[in-house]
Amino acid sequence: MARFEATVDIDRPVAEVFAFLADGENDGKFSPRVQDIAKSPAGPTAVGTVFRSTVKDAGMTTRREFRISELAAPTRIRWNELSSNLVTAREGGYDLEPLAGDRTRVRIFNDLEGHRVGKLLVGLAVAAARKDAPAFGQRIKSAVEAS
Repeated sequence: MARFEATVDIDRPVAEVFAFLADGENDGKFSPRVQDIAKSPAGPTAVGTVFRSTVKDAGMTTRREFRISELAAPTRIRWNELSSNLVTAREGGYDLEPLAGDRTRVRIFNDLEGHRVGKLLVGLAVAAARKDAPAFGQRIKSAVEAS
């Protein structure tokens, strides 16, 4: 398993942070790799909701599909990637912990796996994700606090 994760404390109540993160259409507000994203079906995010996006990684543009596999408000969100790219997120998620003073600790993780020639690339992908993880956490913090 090739995992990356980041933890960040956000100056917002846990319910507000959960609502922001559960709406995957907000991903473009903190992930510069997301070029567009859409939800299916319309309406509130629920188990089974699929987010389809176009992302640019390492100069390559790919289509991604993630399905919400678990939603336990206000502390846990899980997803699985449905797309069949060279490197995919077998599982990913957010764990949210309420802190004193209406603050929230968020841990994000993705378990990456390679397919076909992607088995050779997954190590590079996770190394890049781990290197960016602290900045990624800060981008999430900034986006939530600005919303």
